[in-house]
Amino acid sequence: MPTHADRHQAAAALPGRRLPTSVQRFLDTEAAGGIVLLVAAVVAFVWANSPWSAGYQALWHTEVSVGFGRYVLREDLQHWVNDALMAVFFFVVGLEIKQELVHGSLRDPRAAAMPAIAAVGGMVVPAAVYLAVTAGGEGARGWGIPMATDIAFAVGVVAVLGRGVPAALKLFLLTLAIVDDIGAIIVIGAFYSSGLRPGFLGLAALVVLAILAVNRAGVVWTVPYVVLGAALWLATFVSGVHATIAGVVLGLLTPTVNFVPATVARGWAADLADEPTAAELVTMTRLAQHAVSPAERIAHALHPWTSFLVVPVFALANAGVTLRRDAFDAPGAVAVTAGVMLGLVLGKTAGIAGAAWLGHRLGVARLPENSTWGMVVATAAVAGIGFTVSLFVAELAFDAGPLQDSARLGVLAASLVAATVGGTALWWTSRAR
Repeated sequence: MPTHADRHQAAAALPGRRLPTSVQRFLDTEAAGGIVLLVAAVVAFVWANSPWSAGYQALWHTEVSVGFGRYVLREDLQHWVNDALMAVFFFVVGLEIKQELVHGSLRDPRAAAMPAIAAVGGMVVPAAVYLAVTAGGEGARGWGIPMATDIAFAVGVVAVLGRGVPAALKLFLLTLAIVDDIGAIIVIGAFYSSGLRPGFLGLAALVVLAILAVNRAGVVWTVPYVVLGAALWLATFVSGVHATIAGVVLGLLTPTVNFVPATVARGWAADLADEPTAAELVTMTRLAQHAVSPAERIAHALHPWTSFLVVPVFALANAGVTLRRDAFDAPGAVAVTAGVMLGLVLGKTAGIAGAAWLGHRLGVARLPENSTWGMVVATAAVAGIGFTVSLFVAELAFDAGPLQDSARLGVLAASLVAATVGGTALWWTSRAR
């Protein structure tokens, strides 16, 4: 008959039981958001290839102007989604990266070694595969497209598999995707920004210094940060650096320390009378808010909005690829689609699994707990779901036209293949375990 210690050890070994609550909550939101994202992508694709496709094009090419006096910004609706709304998404990405670096899995070099090494392989190899396929042709500029991993879709595929996937492997995939996001941010800022204007870059730097000064002064009022964040986005947008980088920078600048120790908040809660006054409740609310770091509090508030609204709207605006008979007649179009598909499906799998095996062989990284190499390879295949960031990079790499459509079609097809093949392989290997 098993003892209490035996039962405790068995429960601890069950997949999903070892993840921190905050991480599990993040994974749950991403998984649910992935379903909404999939629905939005299907709607966009069907709409763009239906008899009402003209309405789809007309909607997203509607010009929207925002300005004050003679200062006016004019963009079509699709670019407002990609430049402004996606800045909120990248702001949340920046918050998650900051928390992982300070308090999470990226804090411990040994724990982060395996997913970090795997992520580097999962970025370098797909880009190399793409460049080999395009061979310096018309589509070579899109080499950054197959480097990305879509957290929502990838986590959604893993969530469908349920308890068969070890918790450590889920954390491996999450950390890998976060490191992948860091790489994507660097690539976007360094290689997909054009027409740089140094004066506005300097203005953006001054706004960053102002945000640091406000942080240093211990200001907790939200309004100054919103105003400075908007100013940072505008300066970055006009400078020629892609505006979404402002969201990442703002996320990395957000404090991850509590302004009020949790013990103080708990003490106040314990001392409250049975019928507290309005003033006491206001004080308790403020203490409870400041007992959680601004980064964690803001990420908790915005993450559902980005998962269930921002990213699905982005998919609705960008996944509407119209299939035409002459779709691959343009020079380099076939190579772009093939490069994206091979990069995401084969390059990601080989890059992540190969780098992880090399790191393990060199003794600098260890296999995720309760996992097998078959499961790691299957997870690497799931990471080939590029989608959101891949579509985003495709929009930056190519002007609207055949090459951009070919790249987006390659992203959609590759993500479907990676989800099917990787998900099936992960289900089989975890079931066998």
